[in-house]
Formats: sequence, structure tokens, C-alpha cells
Amino acid sequence: MEEEAVNGGSRKRMKPSDEEGKGDSRDGIGLDTTENEETETKLVASDEMELNIAQILDKIENFTQTVSNLLDIGKTMFKELSNEFEERLIMIHKEYVEKWQEEIKELRLLDASNEETTSLLHNARFLIQNPNIEP
Repeated sequence: MEEEAVNGGSRKRMKPSDEEGKGDSRDGIGLDTTENEETETKLVASDEMELNIAQILDKIENFTQTVSNLLDIGKTMFKELSNEFEERLIMIHKEYVEKWQEEIKELRLLDASNEETTSLLHNARFLIQNPNIEP
């Protein structure tokens, strides 16, 4: 149906085929035939529309399933990646702690050696400064 503006308002203008169909039949027989054809057209259109709607709903369902699958795969990948990251980070931490503990051990050995050397030098200095005292 078309709309035509008249004096600022609007009125609906019937399609010529609708007007002819209704105008030709005064006894109601032609009117019934036209209405039946329109109903069949509406049913056909409705069936076609329902098919289109069903196809769109199938697309929605398929897309939703795809998104759900991708989310599950993503969660699994992130969980695996997270576990690998955690394991690697723990391993790096362990390596550094072991390295630093080894450095601490070496520093303690060096400190003990330095203390022993300092003690020997102190004793040697004392003996040099006091030659009269025998060890």
C-alpha cells in the first residue's frame, strides 16, 4: 500500500488491483475469491517468512555454538599457558635462588679465608714488631 500526503495529513491509497477486485464483485463471489487468494499469498509469504526466520535462528544457534566452542578452547589454551607460565616462573625463581645461595656460600668461604689470612697477618705483624717474644 502507498501513502499519499493530503493537506498536511496522510491517507492510504489502495493498490489498483485491490480496488478492481472489490469493485467488480457485488454478489460476494468475486470478493471471496480475492480474499482467498490474499490469504493464500499471506500464508505462502508467512511460510516463506517462517523459513527465513528459521534459517536466521539456525545461523544464530550455529554462531552461538561456534562462540561457545571458541571460548572453551580459549579457556583451555589459557589454562595450559597459565600452567606453563607458572612452572617456568617457578623454575626461573628456583635457578636464581640456587645461584644466589651458591654466591652466599662462596662469600662465606671467602670471608672465612680472609679472616684466617687477617689473623695470620696480625700475628706476623705482632712478631715483626716484637722480635724478642718467641712463639
